[in-house]
Amino acid sequence: MPSNEMTKEYACALFDYSDGKLFWKVNLTTRNYIGREAGSPAHGYKTVMVNGRNWRIHRLVYLMHYGYLPDVIDHINGDRSDNRIENLRDAGTVGNARNARMRSNNRTGVKGVSWDKNRDKWVVRVKANGRINQKYVSDFNTAAKVAAGMRQALHGEYANHG
Repeated sequence: MPSNEMTKEYACALFDYSDGKLFWKVNLTTRNYIGREAGSPAHGYKTVMVNGRNWRIHRLVYLMHYGYLPDVIDHINGDRSDNRIENLRDAGTVGNARNARMRSNNRTGVKGVSWDKNRDKWVVRVKANGRINQKYVSDFNTAAKVAAGMRQALHGEYANHG
């Protein structure tokens, strides 16, 4: 098989799946052994080398279960190391972005809520369909509730509140 291709049949011939992990069924190199867990961490994802190409484990798990590889596979709970099939979904770029975690530089502890010192109010911002939806609120707790409601209404099943 060419090194840049992967099929469900080939992935299933190489690996056994169990609870989000892949285990080697064959010895492709001197470094992997039959029964040994496949993959090593890289940028928060687990990857494995097959025929000279690195594959992210979650992509192989998805392929083995559904028979195709979508452009974007979303980890529903946001944990890149949780590759259980029930935690993976074909989300597309938009769905994956909507399921993003709270940014590390967030100062309020609530996703989409910040302080607008010029208006002396809390501002809630939620982006959807290329448009930023914005509301100003006087009370922080109300702003947190408004943000969660806006995310749920605009992002639906992909809404991630933190």
